[in-house]
Amino acid sequence: MHFVDAKGILSAENGMNIYRGCTHGCIYCDSRSLCYGFTHPFEDIEVKQNAPALLEQKLRAKRKKCMIGTGAMCDPYPHCEEELQLTRRCLELIERYGFGAAVLTKSDRILRDLDILCRINEKAKAVVQFTLTTWDEDLCRIIEPNVCTTARRIEVLKVMRDAGIPTVVWLTPILPFINDTEENLQEILTACADAGVKGVLNMGMGLTLREGNREYFYQALDCHFPGLKREYQRRYGNAYEIPSPNSRRLTQIFHETCRKAGMMDSVEDIFRYLREFPEDEGYQQLSLFEE
Repeated sequence: MHFVDAKGILSAENGMNIYRGCTHGCIYCDSRSLCYGFTHPFEDIEVKQNAPALLEQKLRAKRKKCMIGTGAMCDPYPHCEEELQLTRRCLELIERYGFGAAVLTKSDRILRDLDILCRINEKAKAVVQFTLTTWDEDLCRIIEPNVCTTARRIEVLKVMRDAGIPTVVWLTPILPFINDTEENLQEILTACADAGVKGVLNMGMGLTLREGNREYFYQALDCHFPGLKREYQRRYGNAYEIPSPNSRRLTQIFHETCRKAGMMDSVEDIFRYLREFPEDEGYQQLSLFEE
C-alpha cells in the first residue's frame, strides 16, 4: 500500500472511496478496468490518509443531513483497514454529525464497527450491504479468494438483523457456466430471506467485462476453468455485457422468489432506499455511490 493526500473525499452523490485498489482478489472485479485510471498495481492500495479530515470538513459544511455511501468502487474493509482504521474513523464522524451510512463490503471486518453502525442507526439510518455470488464454498474461495466466504457473510447478515440494522444483498455477478444455476440462485435467496434481508439487488444475470478486468478474468479462467475462456470468446467476443444463457429463467426465479419472501427486488426501489435519509421520504436520487 502507499499513502496519498487526496484533494476531495465526497462525490456529488455523497459517496466516498477511502481506498483505491483492493486485496480481496475477486477474479471478476470491474474496478480493475483501465477506464478508472489506476496508475498503480491494483493490489498496491492507495490509502487516502487524510480521508477523515476531508470528510469532517464536508460534513460540518453541509446544510442538510443525508446518507453517506462507501464501497461502490473499492471495498472499505481491505486487509489494511485492520491496522489503519480509516473506515472506522469516517464512520465515527458520520455518527458524530448525525448523518446516515450505507456501507457495501464483502468482508466480515465490518463486525468490528458494529457499535458505531448501531449508534448511526439509532440517530439516523445505517444500511449494511453484502455482495453474494455463489453458495458453493469451494467455488467462492476460487472466485473471491482473499475474503470471507458466503457462509460467513450470511452469518454477518444475521448479526446485523439481530442488531436491528437493515441489510441489502448485491447478487452479482452471475458468471456464465460457473455460478449461473437455478440451485445456486435459490440457495442464496433462501439464505437472504432467512437472514431478514430487506432487498436483493441484481442488475442482470451476467457480468461486465472491459479492458483491464477482462484480461485478469480470463487469466483466472485459464487457471481454474481450463477451456472456458475459449467458450467466452466464441460466444461474447469483446462485448461489455456478458449475459448468462440462463438469464431469462434466472431473472424470473429471482423476482418470484424475492416477492414471495417480501424482499425488495427493484433496482430503483433499492437505490432509493439506500439514498433516502429518514427525514427525506420523497428523495428520488437513484445514482450509485460513485466517486
